[in-house]
Amino acid sequence: MDDVEWLQTWYQSCCNGRWEHQYGVKIETLDNPGWNLRIDLVGTPLDGMAMEAIESDRSGTDWLFCGVQDGAFIGRCDPSKLTKLIAIFREWSSRKDKS
Repeated sequence: MDDVEWLQTWYQSCCNGRWEHQYGVKIETLDNPGWNLRIDLVGTPLDGMAMEAIESDRSGTDWLFCGVQDGAFIGRCDPSKLTKLIAIFREWSSRKDKS
């Protein structure tokens, strides 16, 4: 299963008739250009799980930032790294140590 298919399955597993009315996954474009990814964690098994922020700013066309803040996984990246952001979320969410 590739990372996008995995994210679809993860999202579907969170949908319980209530969660999806207030929370979800948002993928948007940025004007610099790039991607903005927000995955709400409130009400999921990942709620409260710590993550060390990742910051990579090699150039104006090669950058990625992500971490957990305000109950969500937040990621921003250049136009070529959306699937990398999803892969980072997948890897982080599968950690055995949820502290």
